[in-house]
Amino acid sequence: MTTDTSTDASTDKGFEVRPLTAETWPAFDALVVRHGGIFGGCWCIWFHPDGPERGQGAEANRELKKAYVLAGEAHAALVMDGDEAVGWAEYGTPTELPTLHHRKQYDAEKDCDPDYRITCVFVDKRYRRQGVTELAIRGALDLIAQAGGGVVEAYPHDLTNQTKKMSSSFLYNGTRRLYDRLGFTYVRPKGLKNCVMSIDVPAHR
Repeated sequence: MTTDTSTDASTDKGFEVRPLTAETWPAFDALVVRHGGIFGGCWCIWFHPDGPERGQGAEANRELKKAYVLAGEAHAALVMDGDEAVGWAEYGTPTELPTLHHRKQYDAEKDCDPDYRITCVFVDKRYRRQGVTELAIRGALDLIAQAGGGVVEAYPHDLTNQTKKMSSSFLYNGTRRLYDRLGFTYVRPKGLKNCVMSIDVPAHR
C-alpha cells in the first residue's frame, strides 16, 4: 500500500485527519461525551492493558484514556469536520493494545504479532454512511507509515455468510469488505463473526 497523506490530511469532502494527541484530546473527548461514553462508557480503553478492569465507571475510564493519551501511549486517527471530531480509528502496537476479543483462539493460531493493530473505529451518528470510517482507517495507516510502517492487523466483522443485517453502531471495527477495498489480505477467522486481516505498510518517505 502506498501512503501519501500528511499528518493533518485534507480530504475531498472537507474533512481533515489528525492524530489523537494532547492538543486534539478536547475534540475526541467531546465526541465521546456526545455519545454517552461509547458502548456503555467504555471510552475506547477496552483494548489497552487496563481495559478489562474498566468496571469503575465511565468517568474513571475517561481519566484512564486521557492519561494514556497524555503519556503518548494511545493513538488514533481523528476525522475532523472543522474543530469537531466526527470519527476515529484507534491503532497501536501489541504492547499498547494487548487485549483482543477471542484472545485464546488468536494466540493459538497466530504465527507472530504484527507491528501495529487497528482495534476500534467509531463514527459520530450524524456522519455515518458518508465514508468517514474509511477515512479514519486510511488516516491510521498514513500515521503508521509516518511512524516507520510495518505489518498492520485489523479484526473486522466478516458478514460474508451472514443474512441478518447488523446495526452500524455494533460494527466497532468495520467490515471485511471495507478492508478488502483498502488492500488488506484475509488471514483467518476469529470467533464466529470476526476475522484477522493484514497489510504491509511501507514507511512514509
